[in-house]
Amino acid sequence: MSSSIVNNSSASLELLESLKKQLWDGPLKQQLAALPQLIAVGDPGYQILMDFLLAVQPPAQPSIAAGRSLQWLHQIEDANVQAFLDSQFANGLLPLSPDCGVDYSDIQIALIQQDFELADRLTLQKMCELAGENAVKRKWLYFTEVNIFPNLDLQTLNQLWLLYSEGKFGFSKQREIWLGVGKNWDKFWPKIAWKDSNIWTRYPGEFTWNLEAPLGHLPLTNQLRGVRVMDALMNHPAWTAKD
Repeated sequence: MSSSIVNNSSASLELLESLKKQLWDGPLKQQLAALPQLIAVGDPGYQILMDFLLAVQPPAQPSIAAGRSLQWLHQIEDANVQAFLDSQFANGLLPLSPDCGVDYSDIQIALIQQDFELADRLTLQKMCELAGENAVKRKWLYFTEVNIFPNLDLQTLNQLWLLYSEGKFGFSKQREIWLGVGKNWDKFWPKIAWKDSNIWTRYPGEFTWNLEAPLGHLPLTNQLRGVRVMDALMNHPAWTAKD
């Protein structure tokens, strides 16, 4: 065996070990940076990602890096990878409590598939289901309906969006930005790219349905009907509850 082959093999092993350590032990930014590199390696990289996902199964709390790992693997057209996902993560990473008022499984699947536009539509649909039959019929929410949403349901929706967006999307991310601008709506809307130069962003074509969107850009919820629903969401006790 030539020395160049040995050296290349050694370098490849060193790279894999380095990427593995970066994924398992690094801060989030480094973890996310390792993922496309592991995918590019092929089978050995896929295996590292699968091992990583197995380590974060319940009762472990799924991490943002695990959520992104699952999204990357879902894009791989490999029989072994798909068999692994079907057997271990057919329903996603986040266990959904039976105590929730409605079933959020289809939102989780849409987010795993990075179909953020579908996940957004489903989020509003599920919130209408949570609000009751009248909201389902009209397909939008009154702020008074948001006020009585159970903490668990909003926290679950928020977890799903955070988990599968590299932590960029979700109600709590929007709330963090809103608090950061002193609860000033006129400053808040441009921050999340819902408004620019006093012109509202047009739905759906002018919104960004991928991870290139600004922080807090999604979910849209009920933004086209004014501030009251968003205000109710931002002030909901789900975000300050201790349990």
